[in-house]
Amino acid sequence: MSRIRIAGTQDQPLWDDFILSQGQGGPYHLFAWKRAVEQSYHHETRYILSESDQGTVLGVLPLVLIKPPLLSSTLVSLPFCDYGGVLSPEREVSRELLEHASVMAATLNARLELRYREPAPEVSHVCGLGMTSQKVRMLLDLPGDSDQLWGSFKSKLRSQIRRPQKDGLIFTMGSHDLLDDFYAVFRVNMRRLGSPVHARAWIESVLNAFNERARVGVVYSGDNPAAAGIILVCRNTATVPWASALSEYARSSPNMLLYWGFLQHACACGCSSFDFGRSTPGEGTYRFKEQWGARPSPLYWYGEGLYDSGVPAKNGGNLRKRIESVWSTLPQGVVDHLGPLVRKYIPL
Repeated sequence: MSRIRIAGTQDQPLWDDFILSQGQGGPYHLFAWKRAVEQSYHHETRYILSESDQGTVLGVLPLVLIKPPLLSSTLVSLPFCDYGGVLSPEREVSRELLEHASVMAATLNARLELRYREPAPEVSHVCGLGMTSQKVRMLLDLPGDSDQLWGSFKSKLRSQIRRPQKDGLIFTMGSHDLLDDFYAVFRVNMRRLGSPVHARAWIESVLNAFNERARVGVVYSGDNPAAAGIILVCRNTATVPWASALSEYARSSPNMLLYWGFLQHACACGCSSFDFGRSTPGEGTYRFKEQWGARPSPLYWYGEGLYDSGVPAKNGGNLRKRIESVWSTLPQGVVDHLGPLVRKYIPL
């Protein structure tokens, strides 16, 4: 017999121990993501736990309720990242958790959206949701140490990594001490891309919640930050959820030194896999990650109005491009103020 309940703060050790025991468990599944979401954006979280009568965890499903003003709500697993979804080695437990989530979404009058890094056909069967797989994670297998990794690179790639070093750029790894420099790069780059920027408080909450699992990397040109990113370590994988570079330093390729610094860190932590994060096949970020030897691994997102072909039911691509174009022309001060107010309600 099993029972399903909402996990509370006291369940964090139990929850995280289970996540770390599962092959599909990643940093976003950890309780730290829940804490960051609650502390910075104040969204309601519903972390569902299935356990035996003896208190053994059988499965989990982390959920966050996004309620934009005047718009419909979304119950998503998980927002602001690539994947979430049910974790359980038992098919029947997975089905029970999905059924529970469907009822919860209906009760809350919210759309249900579940993101997986592996196919999960039971989601469609139990919840009646469609699926899109047009995005991929870019993964690189890591050898025993960074010297072996360097030796595996083609000469062209090694030259690209050396370029910023020859130009005097320096990579630094830290934590809260580098937060301001990270955000200085991040906010400017997000405006250039036409995308609302996350609040500085969100990044700070992630660093607080993940503690030693989260690090900040910054590439400096003199005293000025030229590129910056966040890296999370969970089990045997290092993941980069956010990375940015300033266009005025493009000639020196600071992003090459940034990722090489992160790869060295991942090897030093004993990781066997490096997750470059989400990309769209064929686009610039995809090609950038591919040159490191990373391979695409499809993401499977389930929700209402999505088709297996990977094409959303309503193609809003052109509208999105127009919005991005307008956003990128707004003054930096305006987007710095408006961005976080908007971004907290965008679960991507």
